[in-house]
Amino acid sequence: MIAARDLSFAYPGGGFALKVPALDVAPSERVGVIGPSGTGKTTLLNLVAGMVRADAGALTVAGSDLATLDDAARRRFRATHVGFIFQNFALVDYLNAYENILYPYRVGLGLRLDAQVRDRARALAEACGIAHRLKSHPAALSGGEQQRVAICRALVTQPKLILADEATGNLDPETKEAILDLLFDRASDMQATVLAVTHDHDLLPRFDRVIDFATLRQPA
Repeated sequence: MIAARDLSFAYPGGGFALKVPALDVAPSERVGVIGPSGTGKTTLLNLVAGMVRADAGALTVAGSDLATLDDAARRRFRATHVGFIFQNFALVDYLNAYENILYPYRVGLGLRLDAQVRDRARALAEACGIAHRLKSHPAALSGGEQQRVAICRALVTQPKLILADEATGNLDPETKEAILDLLFDRASDMQATVLAVTHDHDLLPRFDRVIDFATLRQPA
């Protein structure tokens, strides 16, 4: 599902830079990523999602060579292949929770919003315990509720790759386990791959494999 070789990326202005010699993630594998803050874990997810373009190296995701795709093609790739759970949720303020869950269908080329999708969105909200909050806007939701909306949004398109940046970071321990159960159950149903950044080491036994980013990357 993911194959990277000699991947490098640097933000403009000479700030943070990242080099990853090699990374392979198999289809349907559930991989946790740990490591100190500031080592580039979020940057790696952004590269894999095609949200930023690598400066050098090879990166193939779901059979697509991201280096060959222009901006429009990478947006289509994300819409049809990737569900991204952002650390800061990235909800749209003027949309309610239900509309936020369905947001990929507003912007994703090739995605068709129909009754089945709407039913799936409501079912995900029910499973995440936020069905009673679907008419609420982000400002009226708690951090945990916003996080669950973001998780539902990532799953509603039934992606083959789920990228999660601290997907359970704002949840209490019991809810973390329940949400991770939901995430992994849905991923199993969809035969989807999960690549998840987490600082919660208590959750690591739930993954098929754990990558320590401090040893994976090289100083740039």
